[in-house]
Parts: sequence; C-alpha cells; structure tokens
Amino acid sequence: MRYHAVMTRHPAFFLFFFAFFLLDGCATRVGAGGQKEERFDPRYLAKTEIDRVIDANRAEVSAGLRRVAEKLYRRNPAEWKKAGHASLDSALKRLFAGGLNFPELEGQREGGAAMLAFNPKYQGDRVLAVMAGLLGMVDAAFEHKNDFYVFDELNEQKLYNCARNVEIAVWKMSSTRTADGQTLLVSNELDPNNPNLSFEREFGRIIGLLDFMAKIVADKHGRSITRLTQSIATAVFLPVGALGLK
Repeated sequence: MRYHAVMTRHPAFFLFFFAFFLLDGCATRVGAGGQKEERFDPRYLAKTEIDRVIDANRAEVSAGLRRVAEKLYRRNPAEWKKAGHASLDSALKRLFAGGLNFPELEGQREGGAAMLAFNPKYQGDRVLAVMAGLLGMVDAAFEHKNDFYVFDELNEQKLYNCARNVEIAVWKMSSTRTADGQTLLVSNELDPNNPNLSFEREFGRIIGLLDFMAKIVADKHGRSITRLTQSIATAVFLPVGALGLK
C-alpha cells in the first residue's frame, strides 16, 4: 500500500524507475547468426554525449602511447635490458601497471621525467623515462580519470599543452644526439632506401586527438585556448598537472 501511495502521488518518480528498469533489461535481436543478447549499462544514464567522446578519446590516446612504447622498445632493446627485464613484454607490463613512481626517475614526473631520456648522462631506461613523462602528462590532462560523467570537467589548456609536449618529445627523439652523433633513442628511420615513419604517424594521431579534445572542451565552455609560441629547437615541456581547472 505504501509503495502504491508513493507511485500515485509522484508519477515522475514512477516513470523514472520504470525507465531505469526498462533500460536495464535485456534486448534481444535476431540476426543471421541467431539471437544476440545486449544489456544496457546503467552508467550511461549519468553520461552525456560529450562524456562518451571524452571516454573514447582518452582510451585512444592511451592505446596510442602503448603502441609508441612498444615500437620504441623494439627499436631500442638495450633500454629494457638496463632494468634487468627478461623481455620487452615485461618492460611494457611494468610501464603500464598503473603507477608512474619509478625509482630510477629520481622523483621526476611529467616533463621532468621525459627530460631524463634526453640527458646524455642518464644511465636508466630512456624509453621508460620519456613514456612515463608523457603518460603522466596525459593522465594530468584528463584529471587522472579514465571514465567521465556529467559533473566531470576538463581543462582545455591542459589538453593543448599536452599536445604540444608530445610534439616536443618527437623533436627531441630525432634531434638529441651523443657526442659521436648517435641519437639517444632510435625512432623514425629516414634512410630513403628503407624509410620507417611509423612513429611520426602514431605521434601525429595522438597530437590530433588531444587537440580535438581541447577544442571540444573549449567550445563547450565558451573559452579560448592560449596558444603559446616557442621555437621547437629550444622548446621546453609545458606545464600540465600544475595547471588548475578553470
């Protein structure tokens, strides 16, 4: 009786729960291969379309960074061996285990960690250093979240700065060399007889995703992005985590 009274007095309350249980139910479709059952995820009730775009963007950027890390380890096998790993897969597993506080990074994060990879005196795993730095920047740009909902906010300047930092990392990989002219990290192969520009393409995709997300967030809030001008030859990594939400 009490339940009936609540539903009678508050029809909107009834409609909400009716919709919730309807959406939470199973929908069955019949196709060429037989029946396929699909279940609605109730989390989507708390997500806007933009939240879903952010989720997808975040996942794509993270997947792209993992592909870059694997490529770097394949082209620089001496780096994962420095830490005593038995295999490339072992090094990747450690890098993407979820934490970025690696002892060999000497407490550095984001730009500071990435810069270690381009210091000729650094004796640690250079791939881990640059990738941990980039992963930290991306994590900060997405406010340390992987899943976004209605009340979550992003900062367009963080995303923009993060994209520029990826550009800086790409340039440093190709230009920072030892005293005898060897690159500290082998990435693109510019030999006209055997070119390999897969790094450039993957990094370009990541940069595009970050810039796209920065524009969406800026447009959503009616804000503008401060576009910093600096020479790529003397560029320094821009702040990401140090910036606060507007």
